[in-house]
Amino acid sequence: MLLETDRLVLREFVSGDWPELLAYQRDPRYLRYYPSTQRTESDVRRLVQMFLVQQAEDPRGRFQLAITLGHCESVIGTCGIRRDEENDWEADIGFELNPDFWGRGYATEAARAMVEFGFRELNLHRVWSWCIADNVASAKVLEKVGLRPEGRLRENEYFKGRRWDTLLFGLLESEWRETRASA
Repeated sequence: MLLETDRLVLREFVSGDWPELLAYQRDPRYLRYYPSTQRTESDVRRLVQMFLVQQAEDPRGRFQLAITLGHCESVIGTCGIRRDEENDWEADIGFELNPDFWGRGYATEAARAMVEFGFRELNLHRVWSWCIADNVASAKVLEKVGLRPEGRLRENEYFKGRRWDTLLFGLLESEWRETRASA
């Protein structure tokens, strides 16, 4: 599977992608809103292996793609959509980006492509996501791609010695079509 935007190519992972993921996933800026305080080679190799296994699922319900700049092979992040196993009419999206590439609109561009894929190709009724409430940048990306705030779960996550609120976002296919028609 391949998704192309103006500046990005979202492609399937290959086993050799793990070193680039490890390089940025060790960055303290990246780890700020994750339970992990460190990432190991073993962690990231397992993660990439999981993505490879998902590629072989039939029918496929999870699509986690490597984000690259144009047709450059270097991985600057990941973006994915995962169909709910019980309610196959909805899926959640997620994204992450190497901190060296933050603030350039790449996460928004990748997430927008993934939302479009979900509605156009997977025929979803609803796309949703969540983020740690303190992660303002991620919340802004979700809003920029059209997801609407649906709620706040207070202190429902616990890591790094504190409780965190999470924000929930969602977008219905009818709302997505409406915004596309008015654009």
